[in-house]
Formats: sequence, structure tokens, C-alpha cells
Amino acid sequence: MNEIYWFITIFANFGLILLAYWLFGRNGLFIWISIASIIANVEVVQTLELFGLAATLGNVVYATTFLVTDILSEKYGRKEANRAVWIGFFSLISMTLLMNLSLLFQPMDDEYSRNAHESLSLIFGVMPRIVLASLTAYFISQRHDVWAFHFWMRLFPGRGKLWIRNNLSTMVSQLIDSLIFTFIAFYGVFEWPVLMEILLTTYLLKWIVAAMDTPFVYLATKIKPRVVSAE
Repeated sequence: MNEIYWFITIFANFGLILLAYWLFGRNGLFIWISIASIIANVEVVQTLELFGLAATLGNVVYATTFLVTDILSEKYGRKEANRAVWIGFFSLISMTLLMNLSLLFQPMDDEYSRNAHESLSLIFGVMPRIVLASLTAYFISQRHDVWAFHFWMRLFPGRGKLWIRNNLSTMVSQLIDSLIFTFIAFYGVFEWPVLMEILLTTYLLKWIVAAMDTPFVYLATKIKPRVVSAE
């Protein structure tokens, strides 16, 4: 069932991005960057089996951040895409700081409170290393994605070639992201064969998401947001 849920998750993410853009314009895309950055770094704590291989949860929602920056690059330019990168960066730092501060509080001496505190500690107690890996990978790969999208835009201009610059920029950027994140987050945590399997599946799954997001990039270019933000 994991594979079925995985594909459902992909289309749920794409649909929510388009809905956010239709409802709130470019601000909706900025909102999604924050949502995806936070959720991906919570989900990544869980490992699972997909297509017979070890993988981490969170690959789908994180991969959608590249879709969002590509939409922003295409419709609003490089400056707005880079703004989204910084928003995601700030969101990750804020979440890490606030959640680790919350773990310093002592829970009430009842079973529910103790269990809740232990659950939060289990998830967010490992966050500093995860977030360090994510911040490093996110910043480098997203900055590359924005740069690469505009590089390929100069070589392949026009709406008909949007799929070329979308895929070329995203797929290389996700390889950079997967390499940096996997080694910082999981080196020494898993045995070498498992680490390589996670790296392979992390990139492969993101690659599939990148290939599937192309029609949604084209759909986003046709959407006229219902709410236009004041400039």
C-alpha cells in the first residue's frame, strides 16, 4: 500500500500547490514553501520501504519546493524565486529553534502529557542534525535550481520549451540536494549499503516527482489567481 499512498500524496501535493496559487497568487506559493519545508523535515525522520527499497518519508513534499521555485521563476522572475528560497530557509530555522525550546519544558505528571512529550522528543530531538543537513542541502540546491532555470531559459526560451528548463534545472538540483542531505543527515546512522540505498531511492523518487510535475508547471502558467497580492 505504500506505493499507492505515495502516488496519492504526489497528486495531493500538486493539487494543493495549484489551489494555493489560485487562491492567494504568488503569496500562496510562498506559503507552500514554508509548509513543505517544515513538513518534509518532520516526515524525513520516518524510514519506510518503497518499491522494495529503503527510503525516507518527505521526499514528495520536499520535491515540490522545486516545482514552486520554477513556477515563480517562469511567471515572476529570478528575484521572486530567490525570495521563496529565503522564506523556506527562515521557516526551517524558526521551526528548529521553537520546537527545541518546547522540549525544555517539563510535562505534567500524567500518562498523556508524558507520552506527548516523549513523542515530541522522539521526532524533534533529532531535528538539529536533520535540519543542518536540510538547510545546507536546501540552500545550495535551491539556489542552483533558480540559477539553472534561468540559464536554460536563455538557451531554450518560449513556453513550448518550459518542460526542458523545468526538468534540466530540477533534476540536477535534486541530485545535489540528495547527496548533501543524505551524507550529513545519515552518515554513521545507517550501515553503508543502507545509506547508499537511501541516497539512490531519495534521488530516484524526487526524479519521478520532477518528471510528473511538468504538466502542473504548464497549468500554473495558465492560472489567473483569484486574489492578487498588493505590491
